[in-house]
Order: sequence, then C-alpha cells, then structure tokens
Amino acid sequence: MSTNARNLALAAAGALALLTLPYWAKDLYWLHLATLIGAYWILIAGLNLVTGYAGQLSIGHVGLLAVGAYGFAILAGTHGLDPFLSLLLCGALGGIAGLLLGLPSLRLPGFYFAMATMAFALIVTELSLALGGLTGGGTGLSVPGFPSPMNSPWGYYWLVLAVAAGVTWLTWNVARFMWGRALIAIRDSEVAAASAGIGLFRLKLTVFVFSGITAGIGGGLFASLQSYITPDTFVFEIGLFFFVCIIIGGRGTILGPFIGTVILTALPEIVAPLAKLGAFFYGLMLLIVVLLIPEGVGRLVEVLIRRFRGEPHRSHEVKPDLPRLASVLARKEDAA
Repeated sequence: MSTNARNLALAAAGALALLTLPYWAKDLYWLHLATLIGAYWILIAGLNLVTGYAGQLSIGHVGLLAVGAYGFAILAGTHGLDPFLSLLLCGALGGIAGLLLGLPSLRLPGFYFAMATMAFALIVTELSLALGGLTGGGTGLSVPGFPSPMNSPWGYYWLVLAVAAGVTWLTWNVARFMWGRALIAIRDSEVAAASAGIGLFRLKLTVFVFSGITAGIGGGLFASLQSYITPDTFVFEIGLFFFVCIIIGGRGTILGPFIGTVILTALPEIVAPLAKLGAFFYGLMLLIVVLLIPEGVGRLVEVLIRRFRGEPHRSHEVKPDLPRLASVLARKEDAA
C-alpha cells in the first residue's frame, strides 16, 4: 500500500471513530468531555497559527473566548436571536476584538505582546463584572442551547465536531501552502522574512484576526455547552492552558496541538483520585516534554507511526559528492 493510501486509510479510520463516538462512549460524561475538547480545539486551532506557526506568544486568548461566550449568551439568550446566527455573529465579534487587540499590540516584541494579551484577558474579566446590566455581573448569565436535533448530547457533539472539522480543514490549508511557509519564516527570523518580501505586520494581523474568529465561535459553543457562565468561568489559567496545549503538542504542526488538547483536557479525569495534584501533573508533563521531547508530543507520534509503517529513517545530514567534486577539480586543472 502506498504512503498516500495509508494516510487516507488512517484519516478515514480516525474520522469514523469520531463520528461514531456517541455509540461507543461509556457514558454521557465522556461524550461531554469529547464535546469540550472539540470546543477548545476550535479556539486552539486558530491560536496555533499565531503561536505555533508565526511564533507570537499570545497567552490571553481566554479573553476572546469570553467575548464569544458572552456574545452568544446575550444575543441568543437575552435578545432571542437564532442560535446559529448568534454563533456566526460571535465569530464576527471575536474577529473584531482580535483586530482591535492586534492593531496596537502586534507591533510589540514577543514578551511585551504576551503581556498585552494578558492585560486584554484581565480587562475583559473586569468588564464582565462591571457591566452587570448586560453581562449579569458576578451572577452571570444563563445560556440557551440549539434547536433539535442539536439539543441532545449526541446532536450537540456532532455540531461541535462539524465546526471543529471545518476549522481544522481551514488551518491545515493555511499551514501547508504559501501562508504557512511565510508564517514559519516569520517565526524563525523576522529579518530574513522581511528581506524575502513578506509583509510581517499584515500577515501576523491576518492570522490573529482569524484566531479571534475561531475563538469567538469556540466561545459560543463553549458557553452553550456549559449552559451558564460567570466571570469565574474565564480565569486566566485557561489562557495558559491553551498556550501549553500548543507547546506540549509541538509547534509548526496541526496534529501535535490537537493531541496536546486531548491529553491536557482528559488529564484531570485520568488523575481524578489525585485531584489536588492536578497542577503538579500539568507542570510535570510540561517539564518532561520540554526536556525530553522539545519538538512536542505530535512529533513523537509521527515518528512512531513511521516506524510502525516500516518507513526508513530519513536523515537530514548533507554529505558532499566527493567523486563529482574530484572530477570538477580535475577538469579545471586540465583546462588550466
């Protein structure tokens, strides 16, 4: 079987497993957890272009998640708009918020840009408390669900899965073509990227706005899944969680951050008997990955898959063609 056929078979098997998850999940809680992973992934897929590909250290995307969540609660709940229309408007709100945040902050160097995104997340939290007439203040807001058949756990899971698949397809297409190469060039060396004619600010702003759109949509789905939101729902640690998912999964890939999202979201359930040590396990996993697998868990999975297929190891070592070099030198000596 050719490599392309194997990749297609693996992708088909993975898609089939995700589509049939409601039929073989142990109980509704595991289905809820899978839906939560999907909602998180919608945001992280967009953030991955900003952090994993462009190298911009955004740690405040929880603020954009809150914008989408409160937008959906207000539009679909308070004003009674159609949930699907509200979800699209949440994406637009997230994109506008990303534009307003990115215009001044993306000109800052890495550390200061990270601080700007963190400040944005804190400002959104304070505004959600201060604007009590709109956001419910500390009491919060009740969030409506979607109409049938999405009002069941199975239907809502398939809705989130469909949106997550669409976002993944978009980010994959961005990453594997010219834009992805330009983003990696910016991440590796902005000076070299600028000398190659890449518009640094415009490209960084474009992907940041796109990540705001995905964060707004993810926030709306997250809010509907939770059914009730308060300012305490959007603590700063969630923004760090999104960032760590990309670092653990591996920068510059699509599969790696997805694996990181699955692992870190499911980890609290795996170590449930040791719930008080949850932060310890997060820190331990991050330390292990940084020290032992600096390219991320996704890279390790890719290597294991290649070994399972029996593919030969591809060495990147450049070896000179000595016989050819000797013949060229000999011709030059004869000509002299």
